[in-house]
Amino acid sequence: MIDRVAVLSDIHGVLPALEAVLAEPEVSAADRIVLTGDIAAGPQPAEVLDLLTGLGDRVVWIGGNADRELVEYRRGQRGEIPDPIAPWAAGQLREDHLDLLAGLPPVLTLPVRGLGEVLFCHATPRDDEEVVLVDSRLDRWREVFTGLDDGVRTVVCGHTHMPFVRLAHGRLVVNPGSVGMPYGRAGAHWALLGPGVELRVTEFDAAAAVARVVRDSAYPGAAEWADYFLYARATDAEVLELFGPRDGRGR
Repeated sequence: MIDRVAVLSDIHGVLPALEAVLAEPEVSAADRIVLTGDIAAGPQPAEVLDLLTGLGDRVVWIGGNADRELVEYRRGQRGEIPDPIAPWAAGQLREDHLDLLAGLPPVLTLPVRGLGEVLFCHATPRDDEEVVLVDSRLDRWREVFTGLDDGVRTVVCGHTHMPFVRLAHGRLVVNPGSVGMPYGRAGAHWALLGPGVELRVTEFDAAAAVARVVRDSAYPGAAEWADYFLYARATDAEVLELFGPRDGRGR
Protein backbone atom coordinates (compact mmCIF):
# COMPACT_ATOMS: atom_id res chain seq x y z
CA MET A 1 0.00 0.00 0.00
CA ILE A 2 1.39 3.38 -1.05
CA ASP A 3 1.01 6.19 1.48
CA ARG A 4 1.28 9.31 -0.70
CA VAL A 5 1.02 9.83 -4.45
CA ALA A 6 1.57 13.10 -6.29
CA VAL A 7 -0.32 13.18 -9.59
CA LEU A 8 0.97 15.39 -12.39
CA SER A 9 -1.02 15.57 -15.61
CA ASP A 10 -0.75 17.41 -18.91
CA ILE A 11 2.71 18.88 -18.40
CA HIS A 12 2.86 19.59 -22.14
CA GLY A 13 6.56 20.26 -22.30
CA VAL A 14 6.64 23.29 -19.97
CA LEU A 15 9.84 22.97 -17.96
CA PRO A 16 9.44 25.94 -15.54
CA ALA A 17 5.98 24.74 -14.46
CA LEU A 18 7.24 21.18 -13.95
CA GLU A 19 10.24 22.36 -11.95
CA ALA A 20 7.98 24.43 -9.71
CA VAL A 21 5.79 21.41 -8.89
CA LEU A 22 8.74 19.08 -8.34
CA ALA A 23 10.15 21.59 -5.85
CA GLU A 24 7.03 21.29 -3.65
CA PRO A 25 7.98 19.53 -0.38
CA GLU A 26 5.01 17.18 -0.60
CA VAL A 27 5.97 16.16 -4.13
CA SER A 28 9.56 15.62 -3.08
CA ALA A 29 8.36 13.46 -0.19
CA ALA A 30 5.72 11.49 -2.11
CA ASP A 31 6.25 7.75 -2.46
CA ARG A 32 5.28 7.90 -6.12
CA ILE A 33 4.85 10.59 -8.75
CA VAL A 34 2.24 9.48 -11.28
CA LEU A 35 2.19 11.18 -14.68
CA THR A 36 -1.22 10.85 -16.31
CA GLY A 37 -0.19 11.62 -19.87
CA ASP A 38 0.40 14.43 -22.36
CA ILE A 39 3.88 14.92 -21.03
CA ALA A 40 5.98 16.26 -23.88
CA ALA A 41 3.82 18.03 -26.49
CA GLY A 42 4.89 21.60 -25.87
CA PRO A 43 7.79 24.05 -26.18
CA GLN A 44 10.42 22.13 -24.15
CA PRO A 45 9.69 18.47 -24.83
CA ALA A 46 13.16 16.94 -24.58
CA GLU A 47 14.06 18.92 -21.47
CA VAL A 48 10.90 17.78 -19.68
CA LEU A 49 11.45 14.12 -20.55
CA ASP A 50 15.09 14.26 -19.49
CA LEU A 51 14.21 15.79 -16.14
CA LEU A 52 11.52 13.20 -15.44
CA THR A 53 13.57 10.19 -16.48
CA GLY A 54 16.32 11.42 -14.17
CA LEU A 55 13.99 10.94 -11.20
CA GLY A 56 14.15 7.17 -11.58
CA ASP A 57 11.65 4.53 -10.51
CA ARG A 58 9.69 6.84 -8.20
CA VAL A 59 7.99 8.18 -11.33
CA VAL A 60 5.13 6.11 -12.76
CA TRP A 61 4.32 6.92 -16.38
CA ILE A 62 1.01 6.73 -18.27
CA GLY A 63 0.62 7.72 -21.91
CA GLY A 64 -1.81 10.31 -23.22
CA ASN A 65 -3.17 11.00 -26.67
CA ALA A 66 -0.58 13.72 -27.30
CA ASP A 67 2.28 11.37 -26.39
CA ARG A 68 0.90 8.75 -28.77
CA GLU A 69 0.51 11.34 -31.54
CA LEU A 70 4.14 12.49 -31.25
CA VAL A 71 5.36 8.95 -31.75
CA GLU A 72 2.96 8.23 -34.61
CA TYR A 73 3.99 11.43 -36.38
CA ARG A 74 7.71 10.83 -36.06
CA ARG A 75 7.42 7.21 -37.15
CA GLY A 76 5.32 7.98 -40.22
CA GLN A 77 2.09 6.49 -38.89
CA ARG A 78 0.17 9.76 -39.29
CA GLY A 79 0.63 12.77 -41.54
CA GLU A 80 -0.56 15.54 -39.24
CA ILE A 81 -1.45 16.42 -35.66
CA PRO A 82 -4.26 18.88 -34.85
CA ASP A 83 -2.22 20.68 -32.18
CA PRO A 84 0.01 23.21 -34.03
CA ILE A 85 2.98 22.84 -31.65
CA ALA A 86 2.97 19.05 -31.71
CA PRO A 87 4.71 18.40 -35.06
CA TRP A 88 7.52 20.70 -33.99
CA ALA A 89 7.74 19.01 -30.58
CA ALA A 90 7.85 15.59 -32.23
CA GLY A 91 10.86 16.70 -34.23
CA GLN A 92 12.79 17.59 -31.06
CA LEU A 93 12.66 14.10 -29.57
CA ARG A 94 15.51 11.60 -29.64
CA GLU A 95 14.95 7.92 -30.39
CA ASP A 96 15.14 7.07 -26.69
CA HIS A 97 12.38 9.60 -26.04
CA LEU A 98 10.23 8.02 -28.75
CA ASP A 99 10.84 4.54 -27.38
CA LEU A 100 9.86 5.72 -23.90
CA LEU A 101 6.62 7.33 -25.06
CA ALA A 102 5.75 4.42 -27.35
CA GLY A 103 5.96 2.01 -24.43
CA LEU A 104 3.76 3.87 -21.96
CA PRO A 105 0.68 2.02 -20.69
CA PRO A 106 -2.74 3.66 -21.19
CA VAL A 107 -3.92 2.74 -17.69
CA LEU A 108 -2.58 1.27 -14.46
CA THR A 109 -3.75 0.71 -10.92
CA LEU A 110 -1.95 1.33 -7.65
CA PRO A 111 -3.04 0.63 -4.08
CA VAL A 112 -3.16 3.94 -2.20
CA ARG A 113 -3.72 4.22 1.53
CA GLY A 114 -7.25 5.39 2.29
CA LEU A 115 -8.39 5.03 -1.33
CA GLY A 116 -7.78 1.36 -2.09
CA GLU A 117 -7.13 0.37 -5.70
CA VAL A 118 -6.84 3.58 -7.71
CA LEU A 119 -7.02 3.48 -11.49
CA PHE A 120 -4.94 6.10 -13.30
CA CYS A 121 -5.56 6.98 -16.95
CA HIS A 122 -5.28 9.96 -19.27
CA ALA A 123 -8.80 10.68 -20.50
CA THR A 124 -10.99 7.72 -19.52
CA PRO A 125 -10.19 4.13 -18.57
CA ARG A 126 -11.08 2.94 -22.06
CA ASP A 127 -9.82 5.72 -24.36
CA ASP A 128 -7.08 8.37 -24.34
CA GLU A 129 -9.19 11.03 -26.11
CA GLU A 130 -12.68 10.75 -24.62
CA VAL A 131 -14.01 13.81 -22.84
CA VAL A 132 -15.65 13.71 -19.43
CA LEU A 133 -16.20 16.87 -17.43
CA VAL A 134 -17.18 17.91 -13.96
CA ASP A 135 -20.76 18.38 -15.17
CA SER A 136 -20.98 15.32 -17.42
CA ARG A 137 -24.21 13.44 -16.86
CA LEU A 138 -24.20 10.20 -14.86
CA ASP A 139 -25.13 8.14 -17.90
CA ARG A 140 -21.91 9.33 -19.54
CA TRP A 141 -19.87 8.22 -16.54
CA ARG A 142 -21.59 4.83 -16.65
CA GLU A 143 -20.49 4.52 -20.29
CA VAL A 144 -16.84 5.29 -19.64
CA PHE A 145 -16.75 2.99 -16.59
CA THR A 146 -18.03 0.02 -18.61
CA GLY A 147 -15.99 -3.07 -17.80
CA LEU A 148 -14.16 -1.48 -14.88
CA ASP A 149 -13.42 -3.82 -11.99
CA ASP A 150 -15.81 -3.32 -9.09
CA GLY A 151 -12.83 -3.10 -6.75
CA VAL A 152 -11.72 0.18 -8.32
CA ARG A 153 -13.45 2.90 -6.33
CA THR A 154 -11.26 5.85 -7.37
CA VAL A 155 -10.43 6.91 -10.93
CA VAL A 156 -7.81 9.57 -11.68
CA CYS A 157 -7.83 11.14 -15.14
CA GLY A 158 -6.52 14.23 -16.92
CA HIS A 159 -6.90 15.42 -20.52
CA THR A 160 -9.27 18.37 -20.03
CA HIS A 161 -6.83 20.60 -18.08
CA MET A 162 -9.38 21.61 -15.43
CA PRO A 163 -9.22 20.26 -11.86
CA PHE A 164 -12.21 18.65 -10.18
CA VAL A 165 -13.28 15.97 -7.72
CA ARG A 166 -16.73 14.39 -7.96
CA LEU A 167 -18.67 11.21 -7.27
CA ALA A 168 -20.09 9.18 -10.15
CA HIS A 169 -21.91 5.95 -9.44
CA GLY A 170 -20.14 5.58 -6.13
CA ARG A 171 -16.66 6.07 -7.57
CA LEU A 172 -14.55 9.07 -6.70
CA VAL A 173 -13.28 10.78 -9.85
CA VAL A 174 -10.24 13.04 -9.63
CA ASN A 175 -8.82 15.32 -12.31
CA PRO A 176 -5.69 17.12 -11.08
CA GLY A 177 -5.82 19.75 -13.82
CA SER A 178 -2.79 20.65 -15.93
CA VAL A 179 0.77 21.44 -14.91
CA GLY A 180 1.73 23.24 -18.11
CA MET A 181 -1.49 24.26 -19.92
CA PRO A 182 -4.07 25.22 -17.28
CA TYR A 183 -7.53 26.37 -18.23
CA GLY A 184 -9.48 28.74 -16.02
CA ARG A 185 -6.85 29.58 -13.43
CA ALA A 186 -3.10 30.18 -13.72
CA GLY A 187 -0.55 28.10 -11.89
CA ALA A 188 0.70 24.52 -12.14
CA HIS A 189 -2.12 22.23 -11.03
CA TRP A 190 -1.63 18.77 -9.51
CA ALA A 191 -3.14 16.45 -6.91
CA LEU A 192 -2.00 14.69 -3.76
CA LEU A 193 -3.54 11.31 -2.92
CA GLY A 194 -3.51 9.37 0.35
CA PRO A 195 -5.35 8.97 2.59
CA GLY A 196 -7.72 11.49 0.96
CA VAL A 197 -7.60 13.68 -2.13
CA GLU A 198 -6.20 17.21 -2.28
CA LEU A 199 -6.29 19.40 -5.38
CA ARG A 200 -3.21 21.60 -5.32
CA VAL A 201 -1.88 24.50 -7.36
CA THR A 202 1.71 25.70 -7.38
CA GLU A 203 2.11 29.37 -8.11
CA PHE A 204 5.18 30.55 -9.97
CA ASP A 205 6.38 33.69 -11.72
CA ALA A 206 4.51 33.48 -15.02
CA ALA A 207 6.37 36.40 -16.59
CA ALA A 208 9.73 34.82 -15.80
CA ALA A 209 8.50 31.44 -17.05
CA VAL A 210 7.29 32.94 -20.32
CA ALA A 211 10.63 34.71 -20.80
CA ARG A 212 12.50 31.47 -20.12
CA VAL A 213 10.40 29.47 -22.57
CA VAL A 214 10.94 32.12 -25.24
CA ARG A 215 14.68 32.14 -24.54
CA ASP A 216 15.19 28.38 -24.43
CA SER A 217 12.67 27.02 -26.95
CA ALA A 218 13.26 27.09 -30.69
CA TYR A 219 9.54 26.81 -31.41
CA PRO A 220 8.71 29.75 -33.73
CA GLY A 221 5.50 30.60 -31.86
CA ALA A 222 6.93 30.15 -28.36
CA ALA A 223 6.14 33.67 -27.15
CA GLU A 224 2.48 33.57 -28.13
CA TRP A 225 2.06 29.98 -26.94
CA ALA A 226 3.63 30.60 -23.53
CA ASP A 227 1.72 33.83 -22.94
CA TYR A 228 -1.62 32.19 -23.71
CA PHE A 229 -1.16 29.05 -21.65
CA LEU A 230 1.01 30.13 -18.72
CA TYR A 231 -1.35 33.01 -17.99
CA ALA A 232 -4.37 30.69 -18.49
CA ARG A 233 -6.03 33.04 -20.96
CA ALA A 234 -8.78 30.49 -21.67
CA THR A 235 -11.49 30.59 -19.00
CA ASP A 236 -13.08 27.48 -17.58
CA ALA A 237 -16.48 28.65 -18.88
CA GLU A 238 -15.13 28.97 -22.42
CA VAL A 239 -13.49 25.57 -22.32
CA LEU A 240 -16.52 23.83 -20.83
CA GLU A 241 -18.66 25.29 -23.61
CA LEU A 242 -16.14 24.08 -26.20
CA PHE A 243 -15.66 20.60 -24.73
CA GLY A 244 -19.27 20.04 -23.67
CA PRO A 245 -20.55 18.62 -26.98
CA ARG A 246 -17.70 16.08 -26.96
CA ASP A 247 -19.02 14.30 -23.88
CA GLY A 248 -22.16 13.28 -25.75
CA ARG A 249 -24.57 15.59 -23.99
CA GLY A 250 -27.74 16.26 -25.91
CA ARG A 251 -27.79 12.87 -27.59
